[in-house]
Formats: sequence, structure tokens, C-alpha cells
Amino acid sequence: MIGFRKRFGATLCSFVSQNRAVSVFNVLLRYPVDTNHCLSRGLNTRPSIGKLVRDGEDKKPVICIEGNIASGKTTCLEYFSKTSNIEVLTEPVSKWRNVRGHNPLALMYDDPARWGLTLQTYIQLTVLDHHLSKITAPVRMMERSLYSAKYIFVENLYKSGKMPEVDYAVLSEWFEWIISNISIPVDLIVYLQTSPQICFDRLKQRCRKEEKVIPLEYLEALHSLYEDWLINHTSYNVPAPVLVIPADHDLQKMLHQYEENREKIFTVPRAS
Repeated sequence: MIGFRKRFGATLCSFVSQNRAVSVFNVLLRYPVDTNHCLSRGLNTRPSIGKLVRDGEDKKPVICIEGNIASGKTTCLEYFSKTSNIEVLTEPVSKWRNVRGHNPLALMYDDPARWGLTLQTYIQLTVLDHHLSKITAPVRMMERSLYSAKYIFVENLYKSGKMPEVDYAVLSEWFEWIISNISIPVDLIVYLQTSPQICFDRLKQRCRKEEKVIPLEYLEALHSLYEDWLINHTSYNVPAPVLVIPADHDLQKMLHQYEENREKIFTVPRAS
């Protein structure tokens, strides 16, 4: 690790100055997990478990909104941001579309075998940055999580044969290191359960450039992975309680459902 810093430290520091998200990676290089360190970004170690945690922010609930592409996550976040005293973090899609003039999101959809690792590495980094950033309100609600980035999207690339085994191994090693050494608290998962066909119809209506190439089969595969993870509990560990909201309905019905579930969402107990 020391040799790595000597060879690439200057380049990393230059990149950090241009992209705040990469500061997470710089922190991990500079500060191995050690209970004697207090991290400059407001993180410290909890001696009882030896993980990096945010200093003084353990008691603020973190709610993750999960669901397929076009399941209504943005609408849900917008609704609660306007009616509640919460902090909302949407997926940093603008970063995934523009990394120093490159669009890894579009590249991945065009050629997932070539660009899957590139995009998912950057997603892992930017989502981790969200998890570790200072919470600015009594409650944080964020779109997806580090867990779904790995358990749904990386897994789908690998299981569909579009990610080489070595790429999958590298991403898995990074993910396991992160969750073993950094506290990533999630207190509730709100799963917007949506049929793939409904998601596909919504995709066609919103006409995002990168999503034009997404076939129904891709959404069906993601749906299956979500169901196995959050409903059937047959794939990976679920890090928090799950509140399922059926999300095949029109906008007005969905807003009504969000309001009906408000108390369940915001009275969730903090994870221990």
C-alpha cells in the first residue's frame, strides 16, 4: 500500500481536487482501519467492532428506497422531500454520465462486457461517498444503496455472462472489504415492488438516452434479483427491515400510498 501511494499518490490527489467523490478512495488509502486514527472527513473508529463510522451521527436514521429501473424511486423521494424534514440523496447519475467528458453509463449499456467493471467501480465509489457524507437533517432518505449496487446490478452482469469472472472477483473483493471495515448503516429499506412490464412502459415514456437500449428481459432479470434478495431471502443478507409498497399504480395512487405509509417509514427504530 505504501508503494502504491508513492507511485500514484500525486495523480490521485490531483483527481480528488476535481472530483469530491474520489476523496473516499483517497481516505481509504491514507487511513487503514485502526482505532487510533480519527478521519478528517468526520469518521472515526468504533472500538467495539473496529469499523469506521461517522463521528456523532450514529443516531440519525437512514432509509434506502430500492426498486427496479423506473419503479418510481425518484417520485417517492421528491414527495417526501417536499413534505418532511429530511435529507434526500438521489443516485449521482450525472456523475456516471460525465467522468472527465466520458459517459461510462452509456458505454456500459452499449457494451457491458467491456465497460461493466468501469461503471460499477465508479458507482461503488460514488454511492459509498453518499453513505459516508455528513447527514444534514434528522433523517436521511437515499436512492438505492451500496448493497443493491452489488447484490442486484453487479450480480446481474455476472450471472448474465456479461462480466468476466476476474472483474466480478475484483468488485466482490472491494465490496467485502468495505462492508467489513466501514459501517454502512441502513435502518429501513422501502422496496417499490413493480412488475417489469410496467417499468418497461415507463422507460419508454421518459425517453432517457442511455435507457433506449434497455430490453424487457433486463428489467425482468433485475426484478428477479430484487425479489430473491428482499422478498424470498434466498440470495444475500438483508441489512435492514423491508417495507414493501406495491408500485404498479398511477401517480395519484402512488402518492396516496406514500402518505399512507408515512408513519411506518419515519418511525423505524435505529439499527443497533
